[in-house]
Amino acid sequence: MLCFLWRSTRGYRLTPWRSPYLLWRIETYWGLHAERITAADFWRFSWQHRAELVRFLRWADRMAQG
Repeated sequence: MLCFLWRSTRGYRLTPWRSPYLLWRIETYWGLHAERITAADFWRFSWQHRAELVRFLRWADRMAQG
């Protein structure tokens, strides 16, 4: 589960709200334009959707293991 997070934040590990991949994921899921997402928006989204995010991370882990 942590492998996906590690890979998806490459280059942005200390500032994940700047990751183009994570911004794109939030944009497609939440509908906010990626360029308008702030650090506060990122953390708010992460907290409000934490159960869904954990479920997604578990699914991504299962897919990576084949």
